[in-house]
Amino acid sequence: MELITIRDLHFGYSSQDETLKGINLKVNSGDFLCIVGENGSGKSTLIKCILGLNKVAKDQINVKERIGYLPQMTEIQSNFPATIEEVVMSGTIPNHPKKIWYTKEDKERASNIMKELELYDIKKKCFSELSGGQKQRVLIARALCATDKIILLDEPVNGLDPRIAIQIYEKLSKLNKEKKLTVVMVSHDIDRAIEYATRVVEIERGKIVKDVLTSEYRQKDVANDSISKNNKKGGRKK
Repeated sequence: MELITIRDLHFGYSSQDETLKGINLKVNSGDFLCIVGENGSGKSTLIKCILGLNKVAKDQINVKERIGYLPQMTEIQSNFPATIEEVVMSGTIPNHPKKIWYTKEDKERASNIMKELELYDIKKKCFSELSGGQKQRVLIARALCATDKIILLDEPVNGLDPRIAIQIYEKLSKLNKEKKLTVVMVSHDIDRAIEYATRVVEIERGKIVKDVLTSEYRQKDVANDSISKNNKKGGRKK
């Protein structure tokens, strides 16, 4: 089942600057999709278009399920003056924007997700006092409160210790495999990310240049590394 369908998406922040140039992409239920590319290639812009934060024509993007979103960590998020429980619970707000209180179902959902991500026992702790890895788990839990179908994450391990980054990937992989959660993740951490992702989309200068299974992406990298090493050892034969 296709959860997100993108057809011939063009987007620019000005008429002289087209950031995305004819993007065609399908995100299927159960994908663990990693979007990679150099800085400025259009990765985060694509995510914002999917979320509706960048305005595009309605026929260019079709989203069939509510999306949970984890943006890049900012200073405001890091110092947010609230408890873990309050931050996680706030993720349920999009489910009923006209209500000013949380329902019993909201509270049960948040509790179950905090237990799943090993946050329940410290739920009264202030968010600003947490380590980087704990904060990311809280923000993932918040995203999951909005949906159990698909979450989008923009650089979820940026700035984290490698050991903590692996823990975050393992949590996401477990949710993908056991809860059938579809994961779409932007990451610079390609080597580690592809250990967990099932599919890789590479963007270069606003265009998709690769959309392959992770196993195929690894094979191409190995082949390219082998060619590079051979060229360095013996140079080109004449």
